[in-house]
Amino acid sequence: MYKKYIKNILDFIFSLIFLIILSPLILIVGIISKIYEPKATILFKQKRAGVDNKAFTCYKFRSMKITAPKNASTYEIENPDEFITPWGKFLRKTSIDEIPQLFNILKGDMSFIGPRPVILKEKELLDLRYENGAASVKPGITGLSQISGRDNLPPAIKAKTDGIYANDISFVNDLKILLKTIPKVLKAEGVSEGKKEF
Repeated sequence: MYKKYIKNILDFIFSLIFLIILSPLILIVGIISKIYEPKATILFKQKRAGVDNKAFTCYKFRSMKITAPKNASTYEIENPDEFITPWGKFLRKTSIDEIPQLFNILKGDMSFIGPRPVILKEKELLDLRYENGAASVKPGITGLSQISGRDNLPPAIKAKTDGIYANDISFVNDLKILLKTIPKVLKAEGVSEGKKEF
């Protein structure tokens, strides 16, 4: 009941509420972003994997210069500092860059809680998620793998953790993840930039 109906209803209601409450912040971030990158769009749009690994357009505040490599995860870039603006660093460290994903939740592409939405070329992780049963749920702004290490987890561990969540979705578990996310965001835990070898 919760997984099939209530979770979607709560996602819609709270995404709408947060968009209204955060509208002044969204406006301020947009203005400052334009100051740093006048020629760039305020929102960064990228195809990400949704339910059953089907593509959807994910929205974020732009944190990188328009000269940054296209369709690449930050962990693939050798020298991310060359492409991330000073303002973008702040947005990423505080996770403010992810606020536009509230529009994705409102549209039904995402949930507040779920596996992190990744680009389509991260085939290893997507295949492992499918094997672990995690591809059947909507990606989320936060989730079990995000509070368990985020950028610092290898694909196999991420997929296994996402699978654990997908196979035991409940209001209590979602609430626990949400509450654990708050201190993680405040401390910027698990946020890591640049190329990684696992």
